Amino acid sequence: MKASRFDLVRPRDLSEALAALGETAGLVKVLAGGQSLGPMLNLRLVEPDLLVDIAGIPELRRIDREADALVFGACVTHADFEDGRAPDVGRDMLARVASGIAYRAVRNRGTIGGSLAHADPAADWVSTLSALGAEIEIASRSGRRRLGVGTFVTGALATALQPGELLVAVRVPLVSGAARLGYVKHARKIGEFAHAIGAALVDPERGIARAVAGAIDAPPLVIEDALALFDRSTGLDRKEADRRLAAAGVEDAVDRHIHVEALGRALAQAFDVTPPTLRSAA
Repeated sequence: MKASRFDLVRPRDLSEALAALGETAGLVKVLAGGQSLGPMLNLRLVEPDLLVDIAGIPELRRIDREADALVFGACVTHADFEDGRAPDVGRDMLARVASGIAYRAVRNRGTIGGSLAHADPAADWVSTLSALGAEIEIASRSGRRRLGVGTFVTGALATALQPGELLVAVRVPLVSGAARLGYVKHARKIGEFAHAIGAALVDPERGIARAVAGAIDAPPLVIEDALALFDRSTGLDRKEADRRLAAAGVEDAVDRHIHVEALGRALAQAFDVTPPTLRSAA
């Protein structure tokens, strides 16, 4: 099967892109790396009237440093993080997550903004950036606005983007030197989307202990009070974690078990301890 017919524009700058998004009637889709959109076009899961290719816009490849954050343009690729061309907010955090995304060919083309705009619950950046407290910057011809990842992602494959708006950047707070990120995902084989994701940020100097359960067919479950779930001596409170996952809509007990395990291992990484289940098996 081939994609249906559509018009294609390649704007030279952001203003041209926003004009194309704001002036065109019918269904408009944005193309960045194309690693998710391309297959959807070929399968006719989406049939746009216009495709706006933003990959050549220099502003969307910029990386800026603010006093307390790094701001990554939407078209920064996964490989940019993996290879160190994009700076990291902490000790081997973004680079480690990026290196586990799909396959190298996908990482060469896929972008951080495209992943977030696609909003697949099993995507690595959705959960990771929720744990890091990132903000999404959205632009339109009428101005700009920022949303936290948890507000931006409204559901599985659904976001708060309105017609005429474009995700242009991701603002990720810097962490202290003592901060650690835990990240664990469960997939049947390397390169597949995850069935369960656990992410956790522990930054004692900034009083942050945040955990995230991702790949739950909904916006990530963000647990701001991770200290209420995890103790360095006893590990994860599995019953409480299971209860929170059930409240978030994970109905199947087996699925919850897998999510609880991923969450516990991510928290153990972030707290720099060996999970009790692994200690007892050693």
